[in-house]
Amino acid sequence: VITRPEMEIGRYHWMYRSSRPHRYHHVPALRGNISPLGIPGCFECCIKCLGGVPYASLVATILCFSGVALFCGCGHVALTGTVSILEQHFSTTASDHALLSEVIQLMQYVIYGIASFFFLYGIILLAEGFYTTSAVKELHGEFKTTACGRCISGMFVFLTYVLGVAWLGVFGFSAVPVFMFYNIWSTCEVIKSLQTNVTVPGDQICVDIRQYGIIPWNAVPGKACGPILENICNTNEFYMSYHLFIVACAGAGATVIALIHFLMILSSNWAYLKDASKMQAYQDIKAKEEQELQDIQSRSKEQLNSYT
Repeated sequence: VITRPEMEIGRYHWMYRSSRPHRYHHVPALRGNISPLGIPGCFECCIKCLGGVPYASLVATILCFSGVALFCGCGHVALTGTVSILEQHFSTTASDHALLSEVIQLMQYVIYGIASFFFLYGIILLAEGFYTTSAVKELHGEFKTTACGRCISGMFVFLTYVLGVAWLGVFGFSAVPVFMFYNIWSTCEVIKSLQTNVTVPGDQICVDIRQYGIIPWNAVPGKACGPILENICNTNEFYMSYHLFIVACAGAGATVIALIHFLMILSSNWAYLKDASKMQAYQDIKAKEEQELQDIQSRSKEQLNSYT
Protein backbone atom coordinates (compact mmCIF):
# COMPACT_ATOMS: atom_id res chain seq x y z
CA VAL A 1 0.00 0.00 0.00
CA ILE A 2 1.37 3.37 -1.01
CA THR A 3 0.90 5.93 1.72
CA ARG A 4 0.02 9.58 1.13
CA PRO A 5 3.52 10.94 1.95
CA GLU A 6 5.05 8.55 -0.59
CA MET A 7 2.56 9.78 -3.20
CA GLU A 8 3.53 13.38 -2.42
CA ILE A 9 7.21 12.60 -2.82
CA GLY A 10 6.57 10.84 -6.12
CA ARG A 11 4.54 13.80 -7.36
CA TYR A 12 7.30 16.30 -6.49
CA HIS A 13 9.92 14.13 -8.20
CA TRP A 14 7.75 13.88 -11.29
CA MET A 15 7.11 17.65 -11.39
CA TYR A 16 10.61 18.95 -10.66
CA ARG A 17 12.93 16.24 -11.95
CA SER A 18 13.11 17.67 -15.48
CA SER A 19 13.44 21.28 -14.27
CA ARG A 20 16.45 20.60 -12.07
CA PRO A 21 19.65 21.02 -14.06
CA HIS A 22 22.22 18.28 -13.99
CA ARG A 23 25.44 19.37 -12.40
CA TYR A 24 28.65 18.09 -13.84
CA HIS A 25 31.88 18.77 -12.03
CA HIS A 26 34.65 19.52 -14.45
CA VAL A 27 37.87 17.70 -13.63
CA PRO A 28 40.84 19.53 -15.13
CA ALA A 29 43.24 17.42 -17.10
CA LEU A 30 46.81 17.23 -15.89
CA ARG A 31 49.23 19.24 -17.97
CA GLY A 32 52.89 19.74 -17.88
CA ASN A 33 52.69 23.01 -15.91
CA ILE A 34 50.04 21.83 -13.42
CA SER A 35 51.03 19.88 -10.39
CA PRO A 36 49.21 16.66 -9.42
CA LEU A 37 47.57 18.61 -6.59
CA GLY A 38 45.75 20.82 -9.12
CA ILE A 39 47.81 23.98 -8.48
CA PRO A 40 48.23 25.96 -11.75
CA GLY A 41 51.71 26.70 -12.97
CA CYS A 42 53.34 29.93 -14.10
CA PHE A 43 52.16 29.60 -17.70
CA GLU A 44 48.48 29.25 -16.71
CA CYS A 45 48.74 32.22 -14.36
CA CYS A 46 50.25 34.35 -17.13
CA ILE A 47 47.52 33.33 -19.58
CA LYS A 48 44.86 34.16 -17.00
CA CYS A 49 46.39 37.57 -16.33
CA LEU A 50 46.71 38.35 -20.04
CA GLY A 51 43.08 37.34 -20.54
CA GLY A 52 41.96 40.01 -18.10
CA VAL A 53 43.83 42.88 -19.79
CA PRO A 54 41.52 45.37 -21.60
CA TYR A 55 43.55 45.67 -24.79
CA ALA A 56 41.15 48.11 -26.45
CA SER A 57 41.30 50.47 -23.47
CA LEU A 58 45.09 50.07 -23.34
CA VAL A 59 45.47 51.08 -27.01
CA ALA A 60 43.11 54.04 -26.53
CA THR A 61 45.04 55.16 -23.44
CA ILE A 62 48.39 55.04 -25.24
CA LEU A 63 46.93 56.96 -28.18
CA CYS A 64 45.38 59.53 -25.84
CA PHE A 65 48.62 60.03 -23.89
CA SER A 66 50.62 60.37 -27.11
CA GLY A 67 48.19 62.87 -28.65
CA VAL A 68 47.95 65.03 -25.53
CA ALA A 69 51.73 64.96 -25.06
CA LEU A 70 52.33 66.07 -28.66
CA PHE A 71 49.70 68.79 -28.49
CA CYS A 72 50.79 70.20 -25.13
CA GLY A 73 54.57 69.95 -25.60
CA CYS A 74 54.78 71.13 -29.20
CA GLY A 75 52.05 73.73 -28.73
CA HIS A 76 53.82 75.27 -25.73
CA VAL A 77 57.15 75.65 -27.59
CA ALA A 78 55.45 76.83 -30.79
CA LEU A 79 53.56 79.58 -28.94
CA THR A 80 56.83 80.82 -27.42
CA GLY A 81 58.43 80.94 -30.88
CA THR A 82 55.42 82.79 -32.29
CA VAL A 83 55.74 85.55 -29.68
CA SER A 84 59.43 85.86 -30.50
CA ILE A 85 58.71 86.24 -34.23
CA LEU A 86 56.05 88.89 -33.62
CA GLU A 87 58.26 90.90 -31.27
CA GLN A 88 61.24 90.87 -33.63
CA HIS A 89 59.62 91.42 -37.03
CA PHE A 90 55.97 92.50 -36.89
CA SER A 91 55.37 94.45 -33.66
CA THR A 92 58.35 96.29 -32.26
CA THR A 93 56.28 98.21 -29.69
CA ALA A 94 55.53 96.14 -26.59
CA SER A 95 52.18 97.82 -25.95
CA ASP A 96 50.85 96.71 -29.34
CA HIS A 97 51.15 93.01 -28.60
CA ALA A 98 50.75 93.12 -24.81
CA LEU A 99 47.25 91.60 -24.96
CA LEU A 100 48.43 88.86 -27.32
CA SER A 101 51.33 88.01 -24.99
CA GLU A 102 48.95 87.70 -22.05
CA VAL A 103 46.60 85.45 -24.04
CA ILE A 104 49.48 83.21 -25.13
CA GLN A 105 50.77 83.00 -21.56
CA LEU A 106 47.28 82.05 -20.38
CA MET A 107 47.07 79.39 -23.09
CA GLN A 108 50.38 77.94 -21.91
CA TYR A 109 49.00 77.62 -18.37
CA VAL A 110 45.88 75.97 -19.81
CA ILE A 111 48.14 73.50 -21.59
CA TYR A 112 49.66 72.52 -18.23
CA GLY A 113 46.17 71.87 -16.86
CA ILE A 114 45.13 69.87 -19.91
CA ALA A 115 48.20 67.64 -19.66
CA SER A 116 47.62 66.96 -15.94
CA PHE A 117 43.89 66.33 -16.35
CA PHE A 118 44.20 63.90 -19.24
CA PHE A 119 47.00 62.01 -17.52
CA LEU A 120 44.67 61.29 -14.59
CA TYR A 121 41.60 60.78 -16.79
CA GLY A 122 43.39 58.26 -19.01
CA ILE A 123 44.47 56.24 -15.97
CA ILE A 124 40.91 56.29 -14.60
CA LEU A 125 39.46 55.09 -17.91
CA LEU A 126 42.07 52.33 -18.10
CA ALA A 127 41.17 51.24 -14.55
CA GLU A 128 37.49 51.25 -15.54
CA GLY A 129 38.39 49.02 -18.49
CA PHE A 130 40.10 46.55 -16.13
CA TYR A 131 37.03 46.62 -13.87
CA THR A 132 34.59 45.95 -16.70
CA THR A 133 36.76 43.23 -18.22
CA SER A 134 36.88 41.47 -14.85
CA ALA A 135 33.10 41.76 -14.57
CA VAL A 136 32.60 40.11 -17.95
CA LYS A 137 35.24 37.41 -17.49
CA GLU A 138 33.94 36.42 -14.04
CA LEU A 139 30.24 36.79 -14.82
CA HIS A 140 29.43 33.27 -13.65
CA GLY A 141 31.61 33.47 -10.56
CA GLU A 142 31.34 35.40 -7.34
CA PHE A 143 31.90 38.78 -8.98
CA LYS A 144 28.97 41.15 -8.48
CA THR A 145 28.31 44.28 -10.50
CA THR A 146 26.66 46.98 -8.46
CA ALA A 147 24.33 49.79 -9.46
CA CYS A 148 27.02 52.28 -8.44
CA GLY A 149 29.50 50.69 -10.87
CA ARG A 150 26.99 50.91 -13.73
CA CYS A 151 26.23 54.53 -12.83
CA ILE A 152 29.94 55.40 -12.88
CA SER A 153 30.32 53.74 -16.30
CA GLY A 154 27.39 55.78 -17.62
CA MET A 155 28.94 58.97 -16.21
CA PHE A 156 32.21 58.21 -18.00
CA VAL A 157 30.31 57.77 -21.27
CA PHE A 158 28.74 61.22 -20.92
CA LEU A 159 31.99 62.91 -19.82
CA THR A 160 33.99 61.33 -22.65
CA TYR A 161 31.37 62.48 -25.15
CA VAL A 162 31.64 66.07 -23.86
CA LEU A 163 35.44 65.94 -23.97
CA GLY A 164 35.35 64.55 -27.51
CA VAL A 165 33.20 67.44 -28.70
CA ALA A 166 35.50 69.91 -26.92
CA TRP A 167 38.59 68.39 -28.52
CA LEU A 168 37.00 68.71 -31.94
CA GLY A 169 37.01 72.46 -31.29
CA VAL A 170 40.61 72.29 -30.07
CA PHE A 171 41.58 70.42 -33.23
CA GLY A 172 39.95 73.07 -35.41
CA PHE A 173 41.57 75.88 -33.40
CA SER A 174 45.02 74.27 -33.67
CA ALA A 175 44.69 74.27 -37.46
CA VAL A 176 44.49 78.11 -37.54
CA PRO A 177 48.20 78.80 -36.80
CA VAL A 178 49.15 76.05 -39.25
CA PHE A 179 47.14 77.88 -41.93
CA MET A 180 48.81 81.21 -41.05
CA PHE A 181 52.34 79.82 -41.11
CA TYR A 182 51.60 77.97 -44.33
CA ASN A 183 50.53 81.22 -46.01
CA ILE A 184 53.75 82.92 -44.90
CA TRP A 185 55.86 79.97 -46.04
CA SER A 186 54.12 79.78 -49.44
CA THR A 187 54.64 83.54 -49.92
CA CYS A 188 58.35 83.10 -49.26
CA GLU A 189 58.45 80.33 -51.87
CA VAL A 190 56.83 82.68 -54.36
CA ILE A 191 59.46 85.33 -53.62
CA LYS A 192 62.24 82.79 -54.19
CA SER A 193 60.74 81.74 -57.53
CA LEU A 194 60.42 85.38 -58.63
CA GLN A 195 64.07 86.03 -57.81
CA THR A 196 65.01 83.07 -59.98
CA ASN A 197 62.94 84.19 -62.97
CA VAL A 198 63.65 87.93 -62.45
CA THR A 199 60.30 88.95 -63.96
CA VAL A 200 58.55 90.73 -61.08
CA PRO A 201 60.32 92.42 -58.13
CA GLY A 202 59.79 90.57 -54.88
CA ASP A 203 59.46 93.77 -52.85
CA GLN A 204 55.85 94.06 -53.94
CA ILE A 205 54.90 90.77 -52.26
CA CYS A 206 54.09 91.22 -48.57
CA VAL A 207 52.49 89.43 -45.63
CA ASP A 208 50.38 91.56 -43.31
CA ILE A 209 49.87 89.89 -39.92
CA ARG A 210 47.38 92.58 -38.89
CA GLN A 211 44.73 91.14 -41.21
CA TYR A 212 44.55 87.99 -39.03
CA GLY A 213 43.50 90.06 -36.01
CA ILE A 214 46.26 88.89 -33.69
CA ILE A 215 47.80 92.38 -33.47
CA PRO A 216 46.06 95.80 -33.83
CA TRP A 217 46.07 97.78 -37.07
CA ASN A 218 48.27 100.50 -35.58
CA ALA A 219 51.08 98.03 -34.87
CA VAL A 220 54.42 98.93 -36.45
CA PRO A 221 55.56 97.63 -38.90
CA GLY A 222 52.74 95.04 -38.99
CA LYS A 223 53.88 93.56 -42.30
CA ALA A 224 56.99 92.21 -44.00
CA CYS A 225 57.84 92.35 -47.69
CA GLY A 226 60.41 90.97 -50.10
CA PRO A 227 63.82 90.04 -48.70
CA ILE A 228 62.76 90.84 -45.13
CA LEU A 229 59.97 88.28 -45.35
CA GLU A 230 62.37 85.77 -46.91
CA ASN A 231 64.79 86.25 -44.02
CA ILE A 232 61.96 85.64 -41.56
CA CYS A 233 61.17 82.33 -43.25
CA ASN A 234 64.83 81.32 -42.98
CA THR A 235 65.03 81.86 -39.21
CA ASN A 236 65.03 78.94 -36.79
CA GLU A 237 62.06 80.38 -34.86
CA PHE A 238 59.84 80.30 -37.94
CA TYR A 239 61.00 76.85 -39.04
CA MET A 240 60.54 75.29 -35.61
CA SER A 241 57.25 77.03 -34.85
CA TYR A 242 55.74 76.03 -38.20
CA HIS A 243 56.59 72.35 -37.84
CA LEU A 244 55.70 72.24 -34.14
CA PHE A 245 52.26 73.66 -34.89
CA ILE A 246 51.78 70.90 -37.47
CA VAL A 247 52.75 68.24 -34.91
CA ALA A 248 50.49 69.85 -32.29
CA CYS A 249 47.57 69.77 -34.72
CA ALA A 250 48.28 66.10 -35.44
CA GLY A 251 48.39 65.43 -31.68
CA ALA A 252 44.98 67.08 -31.26
CA GLY A 253 43.61 64.87 -34.04
CA ALA A 254 45.06 61.77 -32.38
CA THR A 255 43.42 62.79 -29.10
CA VAL A 256 40.05 63.12 -30.85
CA ILE A 257 40.45 59.62 -32.30
CA ALA A 258 41.42 58.27 -28.87
CA LEU A 259 38.35 59.84 -27.23
CA ILE A 260 36.08 58.40 -29.93
CA HIS A 261 37.71 55.03 -29.30
CA PHE A 262 37.15 55.46 -25.57
CA LEU A 263 33.51 56.39 -26.20
CA MET A 264 32.90 53.18 -28.14
CA ILE A 265 34.64 51.10 -25.46
CA LEU A 266 32.73 52.72 -22.60
CA SER A 267 29.39 52.31 -24.37
CA SER A 268 30.12 48.63 -24.97
CA ASN A 269 31.26 48.14 -21.37
CA TRP A 270 28.14 49.81 -20.03
CA ALA A 271 25.99 47.46 -22.13
CA TYR A 272 27.97 44.48 -20.83
CA LEU A 273 27.47 45.57 -17.24
CA LYS A 274 23.77 46.01 -17.83
CA ASP A 275 23.49 42.49 -19.25
CA ALA A 276 25.61 41.17 -16.39
CA SER A 277 23.22 42.65 -13.83
CA LYS A 278 20.28 40.97 -15.57
CA MET A 279 22.14 37.66 -15.63
CA GLN A 280 22.92 37.97 -11.94
CA ALA A 281 19.26 38.64 -11.14
CA TYR A 282 18.27 35.56 -13.15
CA GLN A 283 20.84 33.41 -11.37
CA ASP A 284 19.69 34.67 -7.98
CA ILE A 285 16.07 33.80 -8.79
CA LYS A 286 17.10 30.39 -10.09
CA ALA A 287 19.16 29.66 -6.98
CA LYS A 288 16.26 30.74 -4.78
CA GLU A 289 13.86 28.41 -6.60
CA GLU A 290 16.28 25.50 -6.28
CA GLN A 291 16.67 26.20 -2.58
CA GLU A 292 12.88 26.25 -2.14
CA LEU A 293 12.64 22.95 -4.00
CA GLN A 294 15.26 21.39 -1.76
CA ASP A 295 13.39 22.68 1.28
CA ILE A 296 10.16 21.10 0.04
CA GLN A 297 11.89 17.78 -0.57
CA SER A 298 13.53 17.83 2.85
CA ARG A 299 10.20 18.57 4.54
CA SER A 300 8.57 15.76 2.57
CA LYS A 301 11.25 13.33 3.68
CA GLU A 302 10.77 14.43 7.27
CA GLN A 303 7.01 13.83 7.01
CA LEU A 304 7.66 10.41 5.45
CA ASN A 305 10.04 9.50 8.26
CA SER A 306 7.51 10.66 10.83
CA TYR A 307 4.81 8.45 9.31
CA THR A 308 7.06 5.43 9.07
